[in-house]
Amino acid sequence: MKKINIIGGGLAGIEAAWQAANSGAKVKLYEMRPVQNTPAHRTEKLAEIVCSNSLKTDEVGSAPYLLKEELRRGNSLAMEAAEKTKVPAGAALAVDRNKFADYITEKIENHPNIDLIREEIKEISNDKITIVATGPLTSDALTYEIMKVTGDDQLYFYDAIAPIVAADSIDMSVAFKAARYGKGGDDYVNCPFNREQYEVFYNGLIEAKSVPLKRFEDTKWFEACLPIEELARRGVDTLRFGCMKPKGLPLPTTGFEPYAAVQLRQENLMADAYSLVGFQNHLRYGEQERVLRLIPGLENAEFLQFGQIHRNTFINSPKILTETLQTKKQPNLFFAGQITGVEGYVESVGTGWLAGLNAARLARGERLICAPPNSAIGALCRYVSNVDTKNFQPVNITFGLLEELPLELRKKYRNKRERHAVQVELALKDWNEWLSEINSENSALEKSA
Repeated sequence: MKKINIIGGGLAGIEAAWQAANSGAKVKLYEMRPVQNTPAHRTEKLAEIVCSNSLKTDEVGSAPYLLKEELRRGNSLAMEAAEKTKVPAGAALAVDRNKFADYITEKIENHPNIDLIREEIKEISNDKITIVATGPLTSDALTYEIMKVTGDDQLYFYDAIAPIVAADSIDMSVAFKAARYGKGGDDYVNCPFNREQYEVFYNGLIEAKSVPLKRFEDTKWFEACLPIEELARRGVDTLRFGCMKPKGLPLPTTGFEPYAAVQLRQENLMADAYSLVGFQNHLRYGEQERVLRLIPGLENAEFLQFGQIHRNTFINSPKILTETLQTKKQPNLFFAGQITGVEGYVESVGTGWLAGLNAARLARGERLICAPPNSAIGALCRYVSNVDTKNFQPVNITFGLLEELPLELRKKYRNKRERHAVQVELALKDWNEWLSEINSENSALEKSA
């Protein structure tokens, strides 16, 4: 069996390595840190999470739940690590990012079929099976190499990281613990605003100075991860209907909802750090400290991490990739993770999962597989390989990407929540059957080998 090279030790890379190695392939996993660092990473651990510690909702019947459940049933390493290191987050799945990275790093380092190599890769071999899973912070040298291989310019957008505060610096005489609509009990810390406090905060935010972007770079914000100051400029009430909405968060003292609210999510199992939900920004550090201390309850906050800004690189996948995540011109070469144009931790894991399985199948000389069309992984791979290239933008998993229910079921289930629940149920039924077919096929091949 041919060996597989995987470039990048992030969420897509480790999942691809795990699936390929568990399929019997010999894997070389290349991670450039600590030899070459990035603007956002802080450690040399694999699968280091640099933005929010939330893997989004895990509420049954939702599209993100479907994606997670597909991976859980497919023996995903990332989902196993998330279950082992999760922290309270209401209906969301959030992890202690340090323990999460530790768990995965140890698993990868101890796998007999994986050779972890700390080295920056600057060239892609034409004759080796390779998965590029370098993520949004691909090094300049490899970016130029990818441009040569794909024959297309790289697109990019800016992404941002939310601030983190020390738990013991939050004034709990002002803030209160609760999850929205009571889902999860008291999993979040909530900082409530009255109208006057909100107006002071809003004016301070839109007047704050940002870190200047490089002159030669065009700003292409990703709509699902806009910096809070960019959102604020769209109107005075934009934040109150977005990350600062008070719905489902009544004040314990009055039973009424505040004018606005900021939610803080637990960062680790020790519960000594909380991140500001939806507060990614690219303000100067001094300005962040000034403005964020206008939030009631954070007047004396100790900031463990300020918001940051960094450039995310991704390829024009519809021109380059097939649904198997192979490149159209070079079948030995696969891409996985955010560099393909999927946005989100679990979405990256999903593409890494499929790319790892397919790379192993290619190494054994077997047919490559596409995920079921009504599955979340199938929908993501269909999007990045088939969407109109003129409007190609990174996406999270949503019901808008999934195949619609048959007309008779749409007529039967007119309520959107019920319809989505049926959609998830049927998708998982097909997913189980598909996994069973793959496993049976692999067993038959092992017996004949």
